[in-house]
Amino acid sequence: MSRLTLSLFGPPLIELDGNPVTTDTRKAVALLAYLAMTRQTHSRDTLATLLWPEYDQPHARATLRRTLSSLHKALAGAWLQIDRETIGLKQQDGFWLDVEAFSSLLTDYHTHQHQAGELCANCLAGLNRAVTLYRDSFMAGFSLSDSAPFDDWQFYQADSLRRELAGALEQLVLAYIASGEIGLAITQARRLLSLDRLHEPAHRYLMQLYAWSGQRSTAIQQYQECVKALDEELGVTPLEATIQLYEAIKENHQSPPPERRQPFSQNAATASHALPLEQSDEPHLASFDYPLVGRENEWAELLSIYAEKAPSGYIVALEGEAGIGKTRLAEDLVAEAKARGARTVSVRCYEGEVDLAYGPIAAGLRVAINQQQDSRWHDQLASHWLSEATRLLPELAQQRPDVPSPQPLASPGAQSRFFEGLRQVWLALCTDTRLSAPGLLFFDDIHWADAASLEFLGYLIRRFDEKPLLLLLTWRNNQQTISQRFQRPLAEAQQSGKARLLTPARLDQPTVERLVRHIAASGVDLPPHFTSQLYQETEGVPLFLTEYLTALTTGAIKAEDTEWSLPGGVRNLLNSRLEAVGETSRQLLGTAATIGRSFDFDTLCEVSGRSEEETVSGLEELISIGLVKEMGNLPTSYHYPLSNEPTLIYDFCHEKMRSLVYDGITLARRRLLHRRTAETLVARMRGQRELGILAGQIALHYQAANQRALAATYFCQAGEYARSLYRHTEALAHFHTALALGHPTSSELLETIAGLYTFLGEYETALKSYRAAKALSATPRAILEQKQGKIYERRGNWQLAEEHFALALHLLQTQAGSEEEQARVCADWSLSAHHHGHIQQAHDLAQQALDLAEQANDTHALAQAHNMLGILANSQGEMTTAYFHLERSLALAENLQDASIQAAALNNLALAYRASGEIVRAIALTETALALCHSQGDRHREAALHSNLADLLHEAERTDEAMSQLKLAARIYTEIDGEAGAMQPEIWKLVEW
Repeated sequence: MSRLTLSLFGPPLIELDGNPVTTDTRKAVALLAYLAMTRQTHSRDTLATLLWPEYDQPHARATLRRTLSSLHKALAGAWLQIDRETIGLKQQDGFWLDVEAFSSLLTDYHTHQHQAGELCANCLAGLNRAVTLYRDSFMAGFSLSDSAPFDDWQFYQADSLRRELAGALEQLVLAYIASGEIGLAITQARRLLSLDRLHEPAHRYLMQLYAWSGQRSTAIQQYQECVKALDEELGVTPLEATIQLYEAIKENHQSPPPERRQPFSQNAATASHALPLEQSDEPHLASFDYPLVGRENEWAELLSIYAEKAPSGYIVALEGEAGIGKTRLAEDLVAEAKARGARTVSVRCYEGEVDLAYGPIAAGLRVAINQQQDSRWHDQLASHWLSEATRLLPELAQQRPDVPSPQPLASPGAQSRFFEGLRQVWLALCTDTRLSAPGLLFFDDIHWADAASLEFLGYLIRRFDEKPLLLLLTWRNNQQTISQRFQRPLAEAQQSGKARLLTPARLDQPTVERLVRHIAASGVDLPPHFTSQLYQETEGVPLFLTEYLTALTTGAIKAEDTEWSLPGGVRNLLNSRLEAVGETSRQLLGTAATIGRSFDFDTLCEVSGRSEEETVSGLEELISIGLVKEMGNLPTSYHYPLSNEPTLIYDFCHEKMRSLVYDGITLARRRLLHRRTAETLVARMRGQRELGILAGQIALHYQAANQRALAATYFCQAGEYARSLYRHTEALAHFHTALALGHPTSSELLETIAGLYTFLGEYETALKSYRAAKALSATPRAILEQKQGKIYERRGNWQLAEEHFALALHLLQTQAGSEEEQARVCADWSLSAHHHGHIQQAHDLAQQALDLAEQANDTHALAQAHNMLGILANSQGEMTTAYFHLERSLALAENLQDASIQAAALNNLALAYRASGEIVRAIALTETALALCHSQGDRHREAALHSNLADLLHEAERTDEAMSQLKLAARIYTEIDGEAGAMQPEIWKLVEW
């Protein structure tokens, strides 16, 4: 067997059986490097776009074929896996990649089990081998001048690997310090500093190491180099820790060197104590740990539920007012579960994202996936479930090449399959029968969740049993945004004993006294009246209590004062916490407030224009004051596709603080920051074909930046994304905003808006939108007349419907080649004439529709025509003819994957079977039609199908089920065309269409 060696640290080097391999183009090297690093098969289109982005697809694929042929020949035809559509590197013995070996050694180090504070000789040897493999930057000196996507990929790989090297070098420095190997520590610290001359910890390591080795003048010189570098590059002075170390060395007061010993038994945590640390004797928010008082009953119940009920699946909801302590209780339970070894996932919902369909679901899944230690977690999932999940997470398809494309959204039962796919992925990520502790899935502040996410959570709750998992939810009470589709299944779960609702109350005065005693025990002097005054000001709201106590410990208020000047209860208090923020940190805080919700380090750094060192220092100050908290290494909150290296996420202490900071920014600066945020997000998604949920975020930032044209474009994209996921309400919000911002295709946009209102049953609003579209259209458009006619037909206003159909047909007859459009108008008109009682006219129009459709050879028009002829035949009792036309219509619609015509044909076929007495078959067909209508969100026809199904179930003597369907129909019917005023009987009479 041949051996292929690929070295990508430094200039790329390829060897086959020990002999160098040369290729005739740099693109061949780039292709091999990409295949080797990803270790996946890729479509030819993907690779062609990556390497030849300037070419159109045919030319790019042709060039790829030639490059592939050259590379295949250079590798002796043994290493590439090539088929008609995909290309990959064969997974076989004999292949060695230096980057893979480097990562494997680091993984072994991170996963090697030790007792706390130990580093074994094997780990040290592995780290040394890893840093030795890193001979230079990833593919150093290699680039493709005409392929920005590949250069971007190469840059991100190089940056990620450089960070891993820095981490390994720092571990080596600390290990050698702990063992007293000063000379070896100096060698590794020099290399660490060579990666980034602005890395202050590396400067401090060298200063201390030189001092310990007796080179005091060299240590001082190292400090001077640090000062010079920071001044030249950033215009800042060193951190206080660096200055303190310099002063200690200069005065010869530094700590003594550690003793030299073997084997290596101290890790970085132990070694770090040898270096000077910043200390403060004054208490502040970040260091003050307020006890969980007044929640003993709730905490005991949560622990009991987790231990006794979660192993078989259980739901806990915490409901209460803002600041009551719901999140604190939930986070403590998450920490407890994590301490017991459970898989935990925490997801937070945000106020500004109620129109982002499935936002929290997608963000949570990415959190869970990035937390997975087993990269093959998805192997246990059936490919069809993973396929459904790719609608939200397209990148999952890259992890499992066998995953098929999801079925069209219009296919029967599409939404149920979609939800079930998401459920299966959640269960795979959050549960593990090998673990003794049940998993825990936490959704915080779901009153801010979008309707789509709430609907999925409702689906999840109804199917939440027999799995070792606790679903933990929090929301504010008196929130009208939580939909019935979520509340109903939760209530059902409570009634069946599978869910528990806890409502924490405000703290009483004795509990507040306990909290105050805890503060006093830490050395803070409090006057006698303080407790009663604190309780009077806060009324026992935990959030306000902690804010007041934080102000006390930081000196913002004085305990001995009898009056605390805090208008509004919190605003002035929050302002007082901002007074201590330095200029750079305040700018970063304003930038973060503009980004919105939580924010990640990279975006903050880029949008603010500050260097990494300034950003780190500023965040450290904000964290120490308690304005911002570090959430850890997670996927970013903007739902970027999964990356190999999660980024650091930060969040404001609470939303009121963010709002206060944002309100204090001038309008000009706000616009600047919003524009830069939008541009950063667009650049981050460069090369992605679809922006998905991120389009809405970009649109909001461009809108706030007063970039109206760009905002309108991205709001349109956000609307299309929401519409693709059945979320008509969210889509309408985005489209209306795009229209208000002056989108150039306003007539077409109004037509789309009208279509969505039609699905929702808001016919009067739909008609107004069609009329507005007609007014803005440069020339008369038959389609607008036809669509208005269809709304009047739904309303039962046959005369107006036929007038619009007649005008649409007249306009089309003046246009050559419009036979298929004429056929569709004739079919629609035929239905209206049939309902109006004009039987002969209806038959003539249906036959005309069929003739025109056959002439145009248009499948859509043929399906409509056959459907209409089937309706007419059934009404005349000509069952054989009815079956023929309706089955033909259904077959054509299925071939088209047109859900609307499929549902119509299925319903009408069910009515024909009902007329023939075949009730069981009719029920099955109606249920399939109902699933299709529900997936489309066509409310009027969904109500009609519930009503038809109720009649069928009644005839089948399934009375309870029939009554349930009838109630569903009635509830939806009352919502249809409500803006028209008086109830319109014809809306309730819809049976066939």
